[in-house]
Amino acid sequence: MACDFYQLATPGVRGLHPYQPGKPVEELERELGIKNSIKLASNENPQGPSAVAIAAVQTALAESCRYPDASGFKLKQALSDHYGIGVNTITLGNGSNDVLDLIGRTFLLPGDEVIYSEYSFVVYMLVAQSTGARAVVVPARDWGHDLDAMAAAVTDKTRVIFLANPNNPTGTWFGGQALRSFMAKVPESVVVVLDEAYLEYVAESGYMSGLALQQEYPNLVVTRTFSKAFGLAALRIGYAVADPAITDLLNRVRQPFNVNIPALEAAAAVLSDSEYLQRSVALNCTGMAQLEQGLAQLGLSWIPSVGNFITVDCGCDAAPLYAGLLQEGVIVRPVANYQMPNHLRVTIGLPEENSRFLSAFDKVLKQQSGKADTL
Repeated sequence: MACDFYQLATPGVRGLHPYQPGKPVEELERELGIKNSIKLASNENPQGPSAVAIAAVQTALAESCRYPDASGFKLKQALSDHYGIGVNTITLGNGSNDVLDLIGRTFLLPGDEVIYSEYSFVVYMLVAQSTGARAVVVPARDWGHDLDAMAAAVTDKTRVIFLANPNNPTGTWFGGQALRSFMAKVPESVVVVLDEAYLEYVAESGYMSGLALQQEYPNLVVTRTFSKAFGLAALRIGYAVADPAITDLLNRVRQPFNVNIPALEAAAAVLSDSEYLQRSVALNCTGMAQLEQGLAQLGLSWIPSVGNFITVDCGCDAAPLYAGLLQEGVIVRPVANYQMPNHLRVTIGLPEENSRFLSAFDKVLKQQSGKADTL
């Protein structure tokens, strides 16, 4: 009899389903035999990578026969200088997802509790389940985090709390005073992970980065990424900022050479390219306004977002609309796996991509309406 390898796996892993990324353009065009598709599904930077990042990668490729600096000294020093943080507070990861996983493997045991909000990033659930921890999902308030309820959910079994500010996939956010009040309620033995993957896009005056509180609250861990506003999604580079003791523990479980040389060099270079970051934010701001205006003209509502995406309420099951958009060569992100079956998340693209999405969406909505009228 063949061995049942599923029974050999840990219970947490047996219950997992692989993370589902946005559908690649190549896959769609191969399946449907179409050309010139656009992808607005994965919250990528539509303007392409920074020229200084490209130059850094090209130079770094000459060292491809070498292992990267396992300590990431150059990038850590660049981050330290740029944000005024200690080198000994930084943990580098293969994207910020890698850092979130490191936190789980460092602090969670089977039976521990992990708190996160309804409608928040699916990786928090994956981290909890893979470690055998119990997920405590707190109902959202206006599609965002109910921080008071999350603080009230803490028990003596709570080990980690995940917060996302802004949140993905809803684009909601909470202010600095709310974050400070929340941290004051949480025991210092509970690690609070503040995921700031989209913070560069936030312009609201009440917003405050967790770095401003990190030294005041040693149990606060701030995670960030170069995948979004800095345009390095393909290179997979992120980091955490935490108390030196937490940083030491994370680096004990971090895989050696987990960040490659081109990523290390590109990230260090793009930090100094302030013009690129400004263009990224400006492009996102005008694109958000373009989509909001277009969606309003289509008679649709959406969740107000401060990220580089907007989540649209289709007013009905969104799956047929998603499929219809694929036929038009437009890839967006269904979020039924977040218990949001009537919504689609749309990344802010270039102006012409936004226009194409709106035109395709109008066509698909009319097609679906016509089908409904014939029933």
